[in-house]
Amino acid sequence: MSGAIGFGFPFAVTAAGGITPDPDEDADLRGKIIQVLFTAPGERVNQPEFGCGLFNLVFDPANTILSAAVEFSVGQALTRWLGDQLVVGAVDVQAHDETVTVEVAYVRRRDLVRQAVRVHFR
Repeated sequence: MSGAIGFGFPFAVTAAGGITPDPDEDADLRGKIIQVLFTAPGERVNQPEFGCGLFNLVFDPANTILSAAVEFSVGQALTRWLGDQLVVGAVDVQAHDETVTVEVAYVRRRDLVRQAVRVHFR
């Protein structure tokens, strides 16, 4: 799927009836990563296995076991759902007080550029 890009935001239709593309491919891939992270399995009707359920882990005690579980589930989900677009290099989870920070380092397959996405949630 070379050269494929996502939809523009806000979603729009051109005068010719086409869909407005998102010119920023980096933002498009980051958006897809965030969708995988924040979608709970079972949330999508036609893809009940999609996502990794990151929000479900918020209520677990912040310790090394939580960090290891998040690193594993995030890495597996991203590889499964976006493996044709990226290679997960590392997943780093830091829990501090009531905030959990997840940083995903990845390489875009299209051009082998290294990128990272960091999300914080409480």
